[in-house]
Amino acid sequence: MSALMTHPERWIVFNLLKLAWKCWRGLREFVLSEYWKVNLRTYGQWAVVTGATSGIGKAYAKQLAQRGLDVILVSRSDEKLQVVAKEIEDRYGRKTRTIRVDFTDGHSIYRAIAKELEGLEIGILVNNVGMTHSDHLAYFLEIPDKRSHLPESPFTYFPLCSYVDQKITQVINCNILSVSQKSVIHLLCRGSGLIINISSEAGNRPHPLFSLYSATKIFVTYFSQCLHAEYKSKGITVQCVAPLLVSTNMTNNMKVNCFVKSASEYAREALNTVGHSSYTSGCLSHALQNMALTVLMPDWLRMSSFFIRVLRNYVDIVKGQRQACKEDEKFRAC
Repeated sequence: MSALMTHPERWIVFNLLKLAWKCWRGLREFVLSEYWKVNLRTYGQWAVVTGATSGIGKAYAKQLAQRGLDVILVSRSDEKLQVVAKEIEDRYGRKTRTIRVDFTDGHSIYRAIAKELEGLEIGILVNNVGMTHSDHLAYFLEIPDKRSHLPESPFTYFPLCSYVDQKITQVINCNILSVSQKSVIHLLCRGSGLIINISSEAGNRPHPLFSLYSATKIFVTYFSQCLHAEYKSKGITVQCVAPLLVSTNMTNNMKVNCFVKSASEYAREALNTVGHSSYTSGCLSHALQNMALTVLMPDWLRMSSFFIRVLRNYVDIVKGQRQACKEDEKFRAC
């Protein structure tokens, strides 16, 4: 039969089969996974979650506790750790432990973490902790120096000062070093386990004005995929999760809508994809948005000077509106 088909016909059939396969994978990953969930308890008793006091990390910790795991919460604020730990214990009846560390400190913290994990049956590790170098879209060296003794003005930008170097190092320590620090060893010793690395859609392709964050997240994506290929035969599953917009502190707690997910809903749907995909957008909404952005915002447009200027001007307008709102609120308070 194939001999009777012309070359264009074979091309059409091939692409239809390819489309059907992608549709089936999407159906399984985002729809059937709601009813066909992996029993996460099979990985082990304890789950470790970094950046666990807010946003996606906190939501993952709660979801893991709800699904029957005890949770080790890792973050830099001891007060917030205790609040989240108590909330999980009271609501889900699971045991918790807390580890207070600052991931921007670099190598020095990991010995302390390893010591706290000794003797525990660690089954799941969620590498969620992350940060950006600026609270808005900005050029790479446009890092505001927020030292308290300096006035708030355009002249507080020092591209070559030690503060900028320190900030860049902190982002790399937090976003890259935290993921690559021998995370597989604890699970490899047991012969099974699950590592979930939270990347970002910003790591799928270059994103000007988000350059440092985007570069660190593509590391997380590639590192996760390579680690999964290397260790899946040894019983270790490594999943990379790449969300778009989720309402968290990092996104200034954007209003939840059909495009922006709440952290709790996102974590629930993303955990459902475990066992169905080693790389996922986490939810159907973000997967569809990612496909649309690929078509509507090709590389030549996104990397153009014109588009960068438009984005930067938009950021300035939004910042001006926020400042005006703050001043209006102060005026009304008076």
